Amino acid sequence: STLKFIPEELIIYCRDFRVLRFQFHENGLEPQAFRVTMAIAQAQENSGRDTCYEYLALKNLENSCLAKRDTQLQEGFSVVLFETLCDWEKELKRLSVAGWRVSPVNERFDMSTSLPKYLWVPNRFLDNELKRAFVHFNERRIPRLCWHHTNGSDLLRAANFHTNSDPEKEDIRAIETLLFAGHSQCVIVEAAADLPSLPEIHQSYSKLWNLSLCLSDTSVAPPDEKWLSSLENTRWLDHVRLCLKKASEVTLLLTERSRSVVLQESDDRDLNCLLASLVQILSDPYHRTIHGFQSLIQKEWVAAGHPFLQRLNVLQKNDQDESPVFFLFLDSIWQLLQQFPQSFEFTEAYLMAIYDSCFIPFSSSFLFNCQWERSRKNQNHFLNQIYTPINGWQENLCSGILQKGDYPIKNVGHTNLSTVWNWLLRSNSWQIAQFRNPWYNENKLSNGGTLNKNFLFKNGDKMENSSSEKQTLYIFSKGSLSLQSHIFPWKNGILSKKSFHRIQALETSREERSWKANSKGSFVYHDLLLLPSHTGTSIRLWKRCYLRGNPEVQVGLFASNIVKLTEELDLLQKRLTYLQARGSHSIALENE
Repeated sequence: STLKFIPEELIIYCRDFRVLRFQFHENGLEPQAFRVTMAIAQAQENSGRDTCYEYLALKNLENSCLAKRDTQLQEGFSVVLFETLCDWEKELKRLSVAGWRVSPVNERFDMSTSLPKYLWVPNRFLDNELKRAFVHFNERRIPRLCWHHTNGSDLLRAANFHTNSDPEKEDIRAIETLLFAGHSQCVIVEAAADLPSLPEIHQSYSKLWNLSLCLSDTSVAPPDEKWLSSLENTRWLDHVRLCLKKASEVTLLLTERSRSVVLQESDDRDLNCLLASLVQILSDPYHRTIHGFQSLIQKEWVAAGHPFLQRLNVLQKNDQDESPVFFLFLDSIWQLLQQFPQSFEFTEAYLMAIYDSCFIPFSSSFLFNCQWERSRKNQNHFLNQIYTPINGWQENLCSGILQKGDYPIKNVGHTNLSTVWNWLLRSNSWQIAQFRNPWYNENKLSNGGTLNKNFLFKNGDKMENSSSEKQTLYIFSKGSLSLQSHIFPWKNGILSKKSFHRIQALETSREERSWKANSKGSFVYHDLLLLPSHTGTSIRLWKRCYLRGNPEVQVGLFASNIVKLTEELDLLQKRLTYLQARGSHSIALENE
């Protein structure tokens, strides 16, 4: 009720790495200091409650804003939400994949509450047969298609086999049909191998948050020589590097030959989301567009059942389940932007907008744990916090609706919260314009950069080609492929060593020189691939995001646009020189 101190300055350390400072005149004795401080304290106290501002206020605010904004801006940010049967059929048609269909077997979520309503399954697989497989996987998350490679390979994802599973012959036949998906070879990729665990991701991110906020206070900021070692101790950049490395390995498994590649994780809701998304971005230029990227997040994260509410913990309800896997994914995408700046339609500002949206509970996309939960709570959800994005809520409508309660009560029926992709609700036209990369060439599928040869398979390391009659199962774990004699690895104990192949990881200069001496014709190449470098110097800190609390650092970061402008001017200069030389050559020919 009363303050026990006189605030001269109020400093708020935000979860999104921002540092907000409020300085009060008259040594904090003025009434404004009391009102602001108590309002913030009250908001923090109510942060875990589910009821406060009615959903109708937000819905009316959204409709009013959209009516006044330029609708053409929003058309450029369309997205496939993967909520209807039509959405799934549309994407399946885009992939030009034969032998697969959209199954409504989980339309009522009676097979699995964490899976989406619709699944991609083999054509010849009836829904009655499909139901036999659910019980043999954790959380009943069966193998299902998530992407198709142009060379015929299929990328699937699934949870681990249920430990108490004892399948019958018909069940094994159903599981084999799902795993092999019509291929003679199936590679099961253990997603957790080589990648950090959920507690490790949470611990690393927390260390990074504490370290970054130390820079905002010069009295406790570490000296330069200790800053790098402290950053290394967070291990966040190591985690990003491992994600890119693992995704590149899986990408090449798909590229090397036509096969089924199954991403398998304990519950298929965290690292599988990250890996499946990165693999598709590295392999498919469509997902490097704004429309494709938004649709990818909807498919592999939102619809696939990533527990955003638990992992991001925006409502501060349960710290034990918190682990920002999605932020690790966004950081990995930012690394790709730095290495392939012309291959993406979106920019760093766009990634920052997505990152910031995770802390704003005004949309349904990142507020629930699965599609089933979203469908149950979306229509009657009450929001409890008011977040005002910087330079957002441009209309005066905000104060009239949210602060004064001056809004008309309408019978909106069965309406849903807006998705995060409704950028007009939180950003103005200038901000949205910063989302598009002016150097992106949609007609150029790759940026002409060289492939990272560290991950490319040598001809001698390829798996044996099996006949169409015989099916072979491989396990891919910690950079190694091993032949598996049984579909359930833990049933027969030790893995079979009949065939063991090691993917070469050329980390040293000596090994790299050896690779160059034997590189002719020995590596797979695909024009559409983006294979990033994963060496220590290639992975950088996302300063614009993590160091936003330090104004001195941010001043230099926003100059990156000037650097890009310089690069563009250099490119234009080269083109001008080329055209001038070409014109001189034409004049010389005419004179002859």
